[in-house]
Amino acid sequence: MRIPPRLAALGGVAAVSLALFVAPTASAVSTASPASVGSAAPRSVSAASVTAVGTVCYSALPSQAHDTLDLIDAGGPFPYSQDGVVFQNRERLLPSHTTGYYHEYTVVTPGSPTRGARRIITGQQTNEDYYTTDHYASFRLVKFTC
Repeated sequence: MRIPPRLAALGGVAAVSLALFVAPTASAVSTASPASVGSAAPRSVSAASVTAVGTVCYSALPSQAHDTLDLIDAGGPFPYSQDGVVFQNRERLLPSHTTGYYHEYTVVTPGSPTRGARRIITGQQTNEDYYTTDHYASFRLVKFTC
């Protein structure tokens, strides 16, 4: 099981305690980036990144995306072994950050024999979740306030 970056933002001690409780391995603990550990105040997404990728209201997402976001917040378990892996941002559509900043999770596509094309990409900032329906050709920042 992987620990989502947003849980690492709880702070150094809380993140390590949670990581050890959920998955007592060195790899689970190492998902906390130095920038996020000990950060007391939540960071917000810049206006430039919102404009660059578009937005979507949480209420407009399909129920499967809600399920994925709930699983991310809970720390899993995730339905696919690829869930939680580092998203490389090779398309360079999301704001540029160091490797390990973004992680990807599958949004189940009903009737698809594979993982399908829908994903949630999480960043390390609070409420920085991007939704794609076309396997990284476009992204929309999820707005939780509408």
